[in-house]
Amino acid sequence: MAHRNSVVHVAVGVVRDAAGRILIAQRAQHAHQGGLWEFPGGKLEPGEPVLQALVRELREEVGIRVAAAEPLIKIHHDYGDRRVLLDVWNVNSFSGEARPCEGQAMQWVNAGQLSDFAFPAANLPIIAAARLPAYYAILEGPDAESIMTNCQRIIDNGVKLLQFRAKALAASDKQNVLEQVLQQCRQHAVEVLVNADLDLDISQAQGLHLSSRALLRLDRRPAGMRWVAASCHNAVELQHALAIGADFAVLAPVMPTASHPDTPPLGWQRFSELLESANLPVFALGGLGRQDLALAQTAGAQGIAGISAFLV
Repeated sequence: MAHRNSVVHVAVGVVRDAAGRILIAQRAQHAHQGGLWEFPGGKLEPGEPVLQALVRELREEVGIRVAAAEPLIKIHHDYGDRRVLLDVWNVNSFSGEARPCEGQAMQWVNAGQLSDFAFPAANLPIIAAARLPAYYAILEGPDAESIMTNCQRIIDNGVKLLQFRAKALAASDKQNVLEQVLQQCRQHAVEVLVNADLDLDISQAQGLHLSSRALLRLDRRPAGMRWVAASCHNAVELQHALAIGADFAVLAPVMPTASHPDTPPLGWQRFSELLESANLPVFALGGLGRQDLALAQTAGAQGIAGISAFLV
């Protein structure tokens, strides 16, 4: 058994097949958190690099050879009897056929089915990260025509998740334009979150996006939402987002922006430091474009959020 004060460092793979399904396995009944489902992986050996451990564990546990993997999220969790650090990687390219090399139950499931299975508590942010895309668009515009044009550009760029913010739009137009956006997005399987400051009927939307002010006023997750997201700027806001049960956060500004020239940017080093203890998926926002995705993911981000980044 691990010593209570030690941290068990685990390499974890979110393994996807050609159809986009995700591989999950069931823990042995005698193991810690036995009987629950998990993403395959295992403990690092002393001095072993994380990626090397991931490659070794997936070969030993499910018989595949990793061809390419990229960081997804890090999760620190205290179970009471042990503390773990889950170092989670996306595995999108591998060779061999996955099989239960240790006799464990194993399934390929769609990302949307993951919540149907019982996972250890530390895995819950991984489920959110596995379901989320790499891009999160913020839909703005001065009038209805501009917003609908921007919405179509976002869709044409392959974005599958957007926030309806539209704060410059006349109050009398917002509900009608939101309904048009929802209809347009449904046709292209794009999920829509509505900014909480807009005070609209969001019953047909897929989620709610909390401004930092709205976030700090809450002591629990808003009910009935598929997705709850939060805008954050510092460690206090990130921890509050985690405490109320938000699914993901947007952390800004990473780089200088024309819209907030007097706001000091975090920079990638500070951004990465903040994510070390965030324990939920975080999108990078501020002065970034789609070309910054790899850099953001290396820093620990889920991906890129932006307004203009998805309009070109």
